[in-house]
Amino acid sequence: MTGADGGGDARRDDLAQRYAAARARLDAAIDATGRRRDDVELLVVTKFFPADDVTRLIGLGVRSFGESREPEAGRKIAEVRSAALDDTATDARFDMIGSVQSKKAKTIAEWARSVHSVDRDKIVDALARGAQAALDSGARTADLGILLQVSLDGDPHRGGATEDELPALAERVIGADGLSLKGLMVIAPVEGSAERWMQRAAEIQRRFVEEHPEAWQLSAGMSGDLEEAVAHGSTCVRVGTAIMGPRPLVSQ
Repeated sequence: MTGADGGGDARRDDLAQRYAAARARLDAAIDATGRRRDDVELLVVTKFFPADDVTRLIGLGVRSFGESREPEAGRKIAEVRSAALDDTATDARFDMIGSVQSKKAKTIAEWARSVHSVDRDKIVDALARGAQAALDSGARTADLGILLQVSLDGDPHRGGATEDELPALAERVIGADGLSLKGLMVIAPVEGSAERWMQRAAEIQRRFVEEHPEAWQLSAGMSGDLEEAVAHGSTCVRVGTAIMGPRPLVSQ
C-alpha cells in the first residue's frame, strides 16, 4: 500500500481525511444532543471496496464496519484477517446491513457481529440455524445480534417490516437459539424530509423499547442524514460514501 516510489499512501491519506471529517460531523451532532460521544457508533460501510481499504481504516483506528453483500464480505474479511500483522484485525467488528438471502444466512452467521436487516420470519429462522451451527463449530463465541428493519412508509418494495409486524417478529427472534434481539434499523425513504422520517423512527423505537427494554439499539442515519438521525436517538450511523468516496467501477 506504499507508492511505487516508496512514498506515502495517497489512498490512506484520502481515507484519513474523509474519516476525520465524518467523525467531526458525528461528534458535532452528538454534542448538540448532550449525549456522550461513545453513545453512537460510527459504522463505516465498506461494501464494494477492497480488503486493502479495510486494512487502511483499521490502521487509522476504525473498528466497526458494515457490509451488505455475501460472499463478497466473507472473502474480504478473511483476506483482512489473514494479512494482519498483529491483533488489530481480530478486534474489528463486521455487521451485515444489506438484504439477507436465506441461502447465504449460514455464512453470514459465521462472520457478522449483528445483522441489521431482518424483516421476515424466514430470515430469522435461517440466521438462527446458521448462528447455532457457527456456535457449535466454534466459528463464533456469542449469539448473533439481530436488528429488525422497519419500513417507515409501509412500502413493501423497500424492505422492512411494518410496525404492526414487529411484535411477532421480535418474539420469533427471542425464541430462537443463537440469536439476540438488539433493536431496530431504519432507512429513510427518499420522498419526504429526513427530519420527518427520523422522528417517526424515534416514535416506533420508543414503543418498541417499552416492550423490549434490552433491545435499545437504533441503527439509523447515513452519509446524508446522520445529523437528523442522531437528533432522534440513533445509536449507530452507517456511513459509506462520505468516508469511502465514489463506488469503484469494478466491485470485488
